[in-house]
Amino acid sequence: MMKPNNVDITATMSLCPHCLARIPAERRTEGDDTFLVKSCPDHGEFRTPVWRGEPRISSWSRPKKPFHSGTHLPLEPRGCPFDCGICPKHRQQSCTVLIEVTGRCNLACQFCFAAAGTGDDPSLETIEKWYLTALEKSGPHNIIQLSGGEATLRDDLPAIITMGRELGFPFIQLNSNGVRLAADPAYARELKKAGLFSVFLQFDGTDDRIYQTIRGRALLAEKLKAIDHCAAAGLGVVLVPTIVAGVNSDNIGAILKLALELSPAVRGVHFQPASYFGRHPGVPKTCERVTLPDLMRAIEGQTGGLMKKEHFCPPGCEHPLCSFHGNFLRLPSGELKSLTTPAAECTIETVGTGRAVSYVAQQWSAPAPVSCCCDTNSLDAFLENHHSNTFAVSAMAFQDVWNLDLERVQECCIHVVAPDNRLIPFCLYNLTSAGGKPLYRRRPC
Repeated sequence: MMKPNNVDITATMSLCPHCLARIPAERRTEGDDTFLVKSCPDHGEFRTPVWRGEPRISSWSRPKKPFHSGTHLPLEPRGCPFDCGICPKHRQQSCTVLIEVTGRCNLACQFCFAAAGTGDDPSLETIEKWYLTALEKSGPHNIIQLSGGEATLRDDLPAIITMGRELGFPFIQLNSNGVRLAADPAYARELKKAGLFSVFLQFDGTDDRIYQTIRGRALLAEKLKAIDHCAAAGLGVVLVPTIVAGVNSDNIGAILKLALELSPAVRGVHFQPASYFGRHPGVPKTCERVTLPDLMRAIEGQTGGLMKKEHFCPPGCEHPLCSFHGNFLRLPSGELKSLTTPAAECTIETVGTGRAVSYVAQQWSAPAPVSCCCDTNSLDAFLENHHSNTFAVSAMAFQDVWNLDLERVQECCIHVVAPDNRLIPFCLYNLTSAGGKPLYRRRPC
């Protein structure tokens, strides 16, 4: 069958949202929009937007060499994505490895990839085995992100951080809602002393109406207090908004402007369009999907052009449809100078993972305190001033069962250490069917 004019079709594989069977899929580009289209013989056709509008997807993709590192499990009969661990078909090493230290949480968020709330905490011995798994399979020079649930509910979190540092991981990051960090100013100092280098802080907006809707209660004052306490402790903070259409999609510019006001304590903003896995309100409508170009255009429009869509570049690590990033220099005038190569000029093949880790480690760490005895004309002072005035903006479009693309999965560099010591790509680990059945994650006890 001939394809219609002005339609570009690329074949891939996906899963049925209802039965999780592996099925053929197509990326169909119609004009400026791209959809993932797939059909299950038992449950019918599904069509989900994965790219909408400018910048055009044809200008966004760039070639990338596969990169393999560490150990891999042998191929199993069922194949991708059912026997992950990671297998030799995976084309990217780890950039970030998540270790979930608790299933407990002190919030009951409407959107939660872990569906957190209850469950037993793994022992320190188990966590040590997970660290060793990450070390064996991906090496020490990636980012370890301690997550949950809410990791700060563990009173022994400083010991867990120290354990990771002593095993050789230089970049340990905390994924947190900030409630405990806000309540105890000494707690951030304790985490810093243990070896933490930055905090990935859940931060959905500048209005408590947003937190009431997404997180269940007003939280803005606590978020700001958590940032103050981290800044005083010398911990870099990255704000992480979950963007939900119609809830905080009109607050994107306000988040960025506030983050710039709070810089250099806040090192940047990492947007995450809402994904529908774990705990979520239900099957998403097409209009509820926030795609990466939607987000880039919103950033440009809501910041009055302070940041433009051409300031953002495709990833060097994961698949081009998964993320974007931009790095900026804050000028004394209040304007921003883009430091990122535009997408149209990103034409060389790249491996990406090592460079991505190095970039994150440099940008997301807190700047060094200014010494009154510092020679302001020295190279070190110049470099530190440059670091203090850089600001990063990025986004990650996680996949759920409706838009899952196995080509993207096989280039994933964000992996979770599963309880059985396998490394699983983040989107696969958290994937749930339309009825809530998990592909990998265990349900809370």
